Amino acid sequence: MALFLDSAILDEARRAWELGFVVGVTTNPALVARAGRPALEIVRDLAGIGDWQVFHQLTGRTREQLLDEARRAVEVAPDQVVLKIMMSLPNLELVARYGEFRWAVTGIGTAAQGLLALEAGADYVIPYVNRIARSGGDGVRVVAEIAALSETAADPGAILAASLKSPQEVVDVLLAGADHVTLPWPLLEEMARSGITDAADEDFRKAAGPA
Repeated sequence: MALFLDSAILDEARRAWELGFVVGVTTNPALVARAGRPALEIVRDLAGIGDWQVFHQLTGRTREQLLDEARRAVEVAPDQVVLKIMMSLPNLELVARYGEFRWAVTGIGTAAQGLLALEAGADYVIPYVNRIARSGGDGVRVVAEIAALSETAADPGAILAASLKSPQEVVDVLLAGADHVTLPWPLLEEMARSGITDAADEDFRKAAGPA
């Protein structure tokens, strides 16, 4: 199991790296747009923070555009960049044929899509857990089904659960079989808090007396 940060904000990425247990950072076009800087500049700066994986999502509309962007992104940090690509049959063909890149197939909404991504050889399969739930599905069940299907794959990629909105959702997808999760910084902070912890800490401080 590994934790990734879902952000294109450098300050959040630095804080995540300094924690010592966050192993990478995932971005997408919406996060990049909110950061207000060119995507490959963000990739470069994220890679410079530490020895971790940086996920960059391709935005090209044609095969040629996607491959050109893929090459340019990997050149920024060859040992760190993982290429995210949206789920589609044409995109899965790129995943299957260009094994020199590390691929993460994103936007997964069903177990059937997850199966195709696994068969194409994706290094990471990224189901959108909460987005599935908001559309009336069961995101945790989709993760569990992909996890079960991955057991039959010859060389299965890892399930990286995304679109997570609560600490319990994080726990549920990992128990369902996700290998990793990617979390926005506020959710990572929320996971570290508990009223029980706060009350216990206050009791112990009172018992210990003045510092």
